[in-house]
Amino acid sequence: MSMISETRQLFDQWTMSVARGIDAVVGRFVRSPRILLDENADGTFTARTTSVKNGESLTAIEFRLEGGEPQPPLPADWKAAFRGSRVEVGLRVDQVMIRLLDFPSRAGDFLDGMIRSQIDRLTPWSAGEAVFGWSPPAPTANDRIEVAFAATSKLKVTPLVQFVQALEAAAVAVYVGAEAGRGGPARIPLLDQSLRSVVGLTVNVPRLLRVTLLSAGVAAAASLFVDTYVGGSLQSKLEDLQHRISQRRAALRLDANGATSGFGLLAKRKQTTPSSVMVLDALSRVLPDSTYVTELRIEGDKVQVMGMTQDAPSLIRLMEQSPQFTRATFFAPTTRAANEAGERFHIEAHITPYFGSGS
Repeated sequence: MSMISETRQLFDQWTMSVARGIDAVVGRFVRSPRILLDENADGTFTARTTSVKNGESLTAIEFRLEGGEPQPPLPADWKAAFRGSRVEVGLRVDQVMIRLLDFPSRAGDFLDGMIRSQIDRLTPWSAGEAVFGWSPPAPTANDRIEVAFAATSKLKVTPLVQFVQALEAAAVAVYVGAEAGRGGPARIPLLDQSLRSVVGLTVNVPRLLRVTLLSAGVAAAASLFVDTYVGGSLQSKLEDLQHRISQRRAALRLDANGATSGFGLLAKRKQTTPSSVMVLDALSRVLPDSTYVTELRIEGDKVQVMGMTQDAPSLIRLMEQSPQFTRATFFAPTTRAANEAGERFHIEAHITPYFGSGS
C-alpha cells in the first residue's frame, strides 16, 4: 500500500506540474481582468478595476481586512469581479524595508543567487520568512550597478493572499513603489503567485493528463515487447562487436615482444594527468597582482580557487584565455563585506591535463 500511495503522490505532482505549464502557455493569450488594491495610510485598502468584464465599470471601494474578512463586506458585483481576475496589491513604502545594493556591472547575470544568499544579512528574516524583490539594475560610476532591494515579512502578505484566494482570483501580485537610487522611481515586485488555472473551468486537465499517461504506458509496453523479442538478437551482435573492439585495442597496446609497454603507459599518464605544480604555475601567470588566493583545491580535472580581488568577473575572462583552463565559472556568490577592500570570489575551472613538454 505504501508503494501505491507514493506512486499516486508522484503522479499527482506530475499532473500539477503539467497543468501549471499548460496554464502558463494559455495565460499568454488569455488576458485576465485586473484589480488594483492600494494600501492607504490608515491601513485600509482601495480597490479599483483597470479592466472590466462585459464592459461594466465598477466604482472604487474602500475596506479594511479584519480577521481575513473585508469590513464592510464587499458588494456582490465586486465579489464577481474578483473571480478569475489578477489582483495587484500595492503596499505602502513605510511597510517595506528598502535598501540600495551595489555590485560590479558584470555581476548582473548572477543577481538572483547573490541577493538570495544574503537575505539573512540584509533583513531580519530568513529567505523562507520573507517576500522580496529588486529593481532593474542601474549603471553607476566605476563600472558598477545599483539595485533597490525591497523586502517584508511573509506574515504581512499572507492575509492578503488568503483574502483574494477565497474570492477565487486567478493570480495575486504584491509590489511596492519606491525610489531606486539612480534608476529613479521603480515598481519593485515582491510576490507574483498563480492561484488557479486559467483553463481549469473549461478543460478537465487532470483527466486529460491521465488519458495521456495511459496512452504513453500502452506505447511503452508495445516498445518493450518489440525490444524483448526483436532487439535481443541485435543486442547480442552489439556485444560481440564491442568484444572484438576491446580485443583489437588490447592488441594495439602490445609492443613487438607481446608485452605491455610500461614506458608508453607512463608517458601517456604523465601527459593526461594534471600536475599540481603546473596548475599553481599557470594560476600565478593568469591572476593579476591585486588578487590574493586564500584557498586552492584540485580534485581530478577540476580546480577551485578562492580569495580576494578587486574585480571578480574579470578573473573568469583571464582564466578562459589561458590554455591550461576551460569552462571557468563561479560556484558560489561573489560578496563584498563592509570592512574589506576587495571582493571574495569562488571560481571553478576544468584543467587541461597536458601542459606541454616544457621549455
